[in-house]
Amino acid sequence: MNNPNHPKKGSQIFVYPLISKRLIKRIKQDLSESPRDLCLFIMGINMALRASDLLSLKTEQVKHLSVGDVLRVHERKSKKLRNITINKSVREILNIWLDGYDGEWLFPSQRGGNHLTVISLSKMVKHWCTVAHVATGIPQGVNNYGSHTLRKTFGYWQRMAGVPLPILTDILKHSNQATTLIYLGIQPQEIEDVYLGTCL
Repeated sequence: MNNPNHPKKGSQIFVYPLISKRLIKRIKQDLSESPRDLCLFIMGINMALRASDLLSLKTEQVKHLSVGDVLRVHERKSKKLRNITINKSVREILNIWLDGYDGEWLFPSQRGGNHLTVISLSKMVKHWCTVAHVATGIPQGVNNYGSHTLRKTFGYWQRMAGVPLPILTDILKHSNQATTLIYLGIQPQEIEDVYLGTCL
């Protein structure tokens, strides 16, 4: 029997967003005693940055930003400048984390000298999500989590809130809308349900 989380060599594992607000709430609770990790989680699901760009942020870039201010990030993958508006959730958690921290990297490695790596973040996210599934009693099923989970969670909940697909495609810097549908895990059945549920 094939296990989607252990695919054949050469194939890819699909990483899922957090589609339950109970899971999101539980992870926040679990990370409440770790300001760095809580800040990483909240910024990850609110800013839609790629993991490498999120982890490369420096404290100086964000510590003076207020709600509504724009953070300018040079994306490593696209080489383009991206503008991200700071929301209330991000500002509040920055206040908590930076109250007792003023190091160079916003998300420092515990080994010191550098920031967390994408591999480390993937392991952390997997752990957070697995623990949250157990604590809430929500079956994990085939859901696989990793560093992309944070960015995908942003996209998923923006879609659920009614943000048009073209806007999401632009925010996520995808080349086309089909890529965004696949990235967010939107299934053909969901598209079919849209047609069946809309009779004008």
